[in-house]
Amino acid sequence: MTASEYLPVTLGTDPDQDAWFTAFFLENHIDPFAYPTKVCTLEQVEFMIFPENNERFFPCSDRMFSAIMSRKSGRFLLARYREVYDKIICLVDEFIDSEYDRKFLTGLIKIKFEHEIESRLLIPSRLEKRLYKIFLSRTHIEDPYSDRKKSENSKAHRLISSETFKKALNHINGTIDNIEELSLYELREKIKEIELQRLLSLLAAGHLWQDENFKVPSLSDVKSLFNAGISGNGLPHLMDLLHKPKSKILWLTDESGDAVVDICIARFLAELGHVVILVVKETPFFKKVSLTDTRTDPTLAELLGNAHFIHDKAISKNKLVQRLKRDQNLYVMSDGTKEALNLLLVSTTFSRAFKEVDCVVSRGKTQKNRLIHTHFQFTRNIINITAEDGGLSVTFKPSHPDFINFSHTDLEEKAGRIIDQMRSAKDKNFTVMFYSGIIGSIPGKIDVAKKIMSVFIDHLNRQSSDLFIINPSMYYEPGMDADDLMYMWEIVQRSGYIDIWRFQTADDIADSFALMNQKVPPEWIGKDSTYSTGCTKEMRIAQDVQKKNPEMQLIGPSLNRFMRRDEYGVGSMYDQRLAGV
Repeated sequence: MTASEYLPVTLGTDPDQDAWFTAFFLENHIDPFAYPTKVCTLEQVEFMIFPENNERFFPCSDRMFSAIMSRKSGRFLLARYREVYDKIICLVDEFIDSEYDRKFLTGLIKIKFEHEIESRLLIPSRLEKRLYKIFLSRTHIEDPYSDRKKSENSKAHRLISSETFKKALNHINGTIDNIEELSLYELREKIKEIELQRLLSLLAAGHLWQDENFKVPSLSDVKSLFNAGISGNGLPHLMDLLHKPKSKILWLTDESGDAVVDICIARFLAELGHVVILVVKETPFFKKVSLTDTRTDPTLAELLGNAHFIHDKAISKNKLVQRLKRDQNLYVMSDGTKEALNLLLVSTTFSRAFKEVDCVVSRGKTQKNRLIHTHFQFTRNIINITAEDGGLSVTFKPSHPDFINFSHTDLEEKAGRIIDQMRSAKDKNFTVMFYSGIIGSIPGKIDVAKKIMSVFIDHLNRQSSDLFIINPSMYYEPGMDADDLMYMWEIVQRSGYIDIWRFQTADDIADSFALMNQKVPPEWIGKDSTYSTGCTKEMRIAQDVQKKNPEMQLIGPSLNRFMRRDEYGVGSMYDQRLAGV
């Protein structure tokens, strides 16, 4: 099913269909209101998915969603459910020796299977996770495929590290057309493309490391592997990424064996100066690579020995950007889940990394269904690489054309221009004041907050001479979220040019409404900067700055009142605890 064939659910016209639609999210445990601690907030989802017409994102292909919504594609849906059931029963048959235990588990899984699919609302991957969890909890086998994964990874590594493979990889004769006519620069760029394409071709050779009688192929056989056909529209975009200076790539790894190739490609790109973030699963999930594997599998541990691991599941934008700026080009992190790719359940860190990179490279059919075979568009370009029909399919999906992205370079440049204004004011013997106040802490009142701040700052300017005041509300732009603003403002705030840092008080707000000849609305009564998550963070920065610049004056509510706000709801401009208010 293509995006043009997809028919969205229109809420508000058919109560029965609306109930079915709502039950779909509840039954799959992907409703953020029913499961607020597990499911991403709308703001976090919008780090990755560009929303249109207030449509809710669902973590499956359009075909799967339409089959469930239509209630008419029973054969297709039941076939997918049966594939999941057979996969779990194969686990039982392979790993359980006791006849009694095997029959018990088979019976239990069958009962649970029939119960779960009765409504026909369940996404097959969610069914897979639930049945897999039953197997693990009942058998106490933490990772049933541990030995097989290690074996396949070892075989793939033996191939790639063999002299035969190295010789084939470096073979040039007849590879480059019109080589005499190329400049040295063009030749170097061409060589990069050839090496990347040869490494990619190994992703179509999974049958080698799945063979129990594996041996390193002959030189001619290895060369023939490089001739794997590559279909799809994605290869030119992958090559463009290769030539872009210091590209940042989020690479979603696939299963064992193939993951070794993923890592080798990532290392190749990293050696060229690109930044690659390899994404694995939080814990073992069938043959998918997990964080545990990176520690316990000797092959992966060796290949990732120089990689930098990001273990923080809720890293801030500032810390993530600073880490990615280090002289380190290869990173490893988990997506925070224990199942097939599900963007509604990923960690905050994964969401922020998704937003920060230039491109997301996904691997395998499951990820292709979730990212390519869906009408949803994303905030970043997506490339999927999947082994198909003895070759490779490389597919490209561009980011949504209306998505506004502020890179850390953009934000640093904006901060630099503000600092230049502060420096110029200081040169004229002006006093520089930074005014921190409520902007987004009252949901839905951003425009009112900006007006209040601007009116009061104009009032201060009329009262004082030789005063230059930074008004943060003037620098907000559509597309900026709390992450972007805090990143930009911290650069400004730590510049050393602030003489007075004023934090908004309840009197400031009351005076602003009086200046506008208005009464204070109920939601603003008694509010001050201590109500703001951003101001709370800024007060901590202000205290740190004051240690280095004791002459900087702090004006506003007392320090001990900046205690109630904790952390932004991811991507939002108000405290996460206010999400339900």
